[in-house]
Amino acid sequence: MDLTPPLSPDQLLDALRDSDQPGQRARAFLEEGQARLDQAFDQVPVAELVHARARLVDRVLVAAWSLFQLDRFADVALVAVGGYGRGELHPHSDVDLMVLFRDTPAQDACSALEGFVAFLWDIGLEIGHSVRTLDECEKLAGQDITVATNIMEARTLAGDDQVRQALSDRTGPDRMWPTDRFFAAKWEEQTARHRKYNDTEYNLEPDLKNAPGGLRDVQMIAWVAKRHFGGDSLEALVDAGFITRTEFDAVTRCLDYLWRVRWQLHSLTGRNENRLLFDHQRQLAERLGHQDSNANLAVELFMKEFYRAALALSVLNDMLLQLFDEVILRAGQPEQVRPLNRRFQVRNEYLEMSAPDIFRKHPSALLEAFVLMAQNPDLKGIRAATVRELIHCRRLINDEFRDNKANSALFMQLLRSPHALFTQLRRMKRYGILGKYLPEFGRIVGMMQYDLFHIYTVDAHTLLVVKNMRRFRYEDQRDAFPVACEVFYRLPKPELLYVAGLYHDIAKGRGGDHSELGADDAIAFCQRHGLTAWDAKLVAWLVRNHLTMSVTAQRKDISDPDVVHEFARTVGDLVHLDYLYVLTVADINATNPALWNSWRASLLRQLYLETKRALRRGLNNPQDKQDWIDETRDEALKLLAERDHDIRAIETLWANIGDEYFLRETPWDIAWHTEALLERSNNQDPLVLIRESETGQQGSQGDGGSQIFIYTPDTRNLFAATVNALDSLGLTIMDARIITSADGFSLDTYIVLDEHGTPIGDDWPRIEHIRKTLTETLKHPEQFGTTVSRRMPRRNKHFDVPTQVTISNDIVNDRTVVDVQTLDRPGLLAHIGRIFVHFELLVQNARIATLGEKAEDVFFVTDLDGQPVSDPQLCERLRDTLTQELDDRSKDDALSVTI
Repeated sequence: MDLTPPLSPDQLLDALRDSDQPGQRARAFLEEGQARLDQAFDQVPVAELVHARARLVDRVLVAAWSLFQLDRFADVALVAVGGYGRGELHPHSDVDLMVLFRDTPAQDACSALEGFVAFLWDIGLEIGHSVRTLDECEKLAGQDITVATNIMEARTLAGDDQVRQALSDRTGPDRMWPTDRFFAAKWEEQTARHRKYNDTEYNLEPDLKNAPGGLRDVQMIAWVAKRHFGGDSLEALVDAGFITRTEFDAVTRCLDYLWRVRWQLHSLTGRNENRLLFDHQRQLAERLGHQDSNANLAVELFMKEFYRAALALSVLNDMLLQLFDEVILRAGQPEQVRPLNRRFQVRNEYLEMSAPDIFRKHPSALLEAFVLMAQNPDLKGIRAATVRELIHCRRLINDEFRDNKANSALFMQLLRSPHALFTQLRRMKRYGILGKYLPEFGRIVGMMQYDLFHIYTVDAHTLLVVKNMRRFRYEDQRDAFPVACEVFYRLPKPELLYVAGLYHDIAKGRGGDHSELGADDAIAFCQRHGLTAWDAKLVAWLVRNHLTMSVTAQRKDISDPDVVHEFARTVGDLVHLDYLYVLTVADINATNPALWNSWRASLLRQLYLETKRALRRGLNNPQDKQDWIDETRDEALKLLAERDHDIRAIETLWANIGDEYFLRETPWDIAWHTEALLERSNNQDPLVLIRESETGQQGSQGDGGSQIFIYTPDTRNLFAATVNALDSLGLTIMDARIITSADGFSLDTYIVLDEHGTPIGDDWPRIEHIRKTLTETLKHPEQFGTTVSRRMPRRNKHFDVPTQVTISNDIVNDRTVVDVQTLDRPGLLAHIGRIFVHFELLVQNARIATLGEKAEDVFFVTDLDGQPVSDPQLCERLRDTLTQELDDRSKDDALSVTI
């Protein structure tokens, strides 16, 4: 397809001169030309479009240069630099220009340039321009590696090309930035750039230009190659014998893919956008031909393809830069070589093959290399030539290789290694070895889940789980994970934990229950690797139940001994409990850093300790609720007696408080509440107490969250008014315990965290502000006004989370359970509270969980008589109302959000 602009430079110049409005004519020429390129997107290689876009802009710039009679001046050149200098432009890329004078320009030349630049802006070109003399450029290039790099890619568009050539001569490697300094500076520049993106290709909203595995990484290779070899393209590296044709083809494929994505991203947004924001991912997936399947959304398939391309580019970038390092920075340096075994040696603290055909003659060495790296933590890495051969020979890993007992033994040896397991597994993944050896792992490489809960791809999350498990071995982690570190050292076979970590999400994206499918894969792994039947059953059980502990802790009332006993029966023994606890903590921390907070930590710790006690009592001897209540009362009474409080006054106060209060609250909290109530006298204002929450361990102050206790006359609007006030104060509610006394007072406890996911701490001015706000609100809860109307976060609006409401009756505890899953947003709890008021329902307890963009809240409610909701029609109306109103509110909030 012919992509040549319809008018030659002379014809375009004539058209501009003949037009009354040359700016509009030039703009139309660009728009018509761009429309032709967009129409050709599916018909020609994207590289042709990128270069054709540059030629289209060339025509306009050359014509405009003549239009403003800048060609009458001598010793000046219009020079394209940067990406435009390479002849590469996307629809809305910046057009980087330099007007280069041999000497200081005359005033009339400067005046003509002002009109020229204004014209370019008027016709819609996003230009980045500079006006400099040769001396100025030379000075800046010597000081700034970025300027020197831009000049390296310069080409003359109009004017005197000898001026540009003079600049090239002045800034060449023989005059400044010799190859070794240039390479070192560019490598440092890339390291700093990657650090801004957390050194990962797998960001939720990746930058396809600047992040690891992005377009800059390809340009980095090309810049160094041009400086060192003098070649004008990456292909020059093939001619120089520096990279193989296969590697060049791989870089080209990845580059073309990123260019296709960037072209469509620019077309979609109408601007120079390089970030794959959630705002655009769905539409880009559609534009690039992806469709939803039964197992995966189109956007997930698109992002998987993107992440795989980025990973491939990143690995090639690492390998080639290491080769450059050896050829450029370390050239001529003395080498220290020592043998490691018959197949490997160490050269300057890097592992390398002892002969170039080692992997072909001994395929097991493909795994052995990583075992040796783990056994020798002093090694800095694997030499680039060995990495190249690893990648080339990974095709040797087939079913016969996997069934080889020696290879199975090597992989288990790696899992049992005392050093750097995560580092070696990550290396194996990056080089494509892990995905070949475990094909089930290969299927999840680059797989994303389109939500805000899972911020890593499945493969990255899986390896982070293993990394977290390894962290529990270190003393410096005991403050952050005291129970996990203690439990880890009791595990008889930590390698079984690592296998469970590798397989817990291995079946994501297949459709069906990933826990069940993953358990089947785990059993097959254990059998292939010679583990005992008991070991295989334990690993499969962990994979099958890896969500059980977190779900129980976050969505069930673990102050209820029946809930703890049910969980203990699922676990069965202390060994299973220990393994599951460590897996759960590692899994949550590897899912989303914001997900792990002090409150979730305290919930898991409480469930672990209570389950441990239940197992020691025996599954046939469960804790009796009345015994639990009596023990709590006695312990609280003992604490108060030690502080010289009147026992009779305490008993009188407690006479109106039901058993539910003593079942749900700890003795230390009860003592705290009681002291305040005894001192309250006849004050009729609501009582609001605030302090750090207990951990569930005897007598110790915890860091689970901040606890807010409210004592006030009970009213139907109380829950809605309270949660609205807390939301307006910027507090996140993690748990709510609502108890009504026989004399009509509500004893409510809320566990909250601040906007950073941490307790309020000892910020007394803020504590006093919270106390006063709640006190004033709860004096007249029926008048608390409208719900919070803070704007929904930008990211949330792009997710369609249909409201799901499940209503069931908890017969044992005489209450109705309302499970609401919906899109999270400010004011959600207050909105739900209003609906409960409308249906004359009282909230007795609530478990609040926000997982990314999704709220998963469980409410335990009764009617006004304290009974479960028994009317099926009422339950149906409640379900319909919650679903309808929350979905309608989600749509309204999403429409009100602007980027």
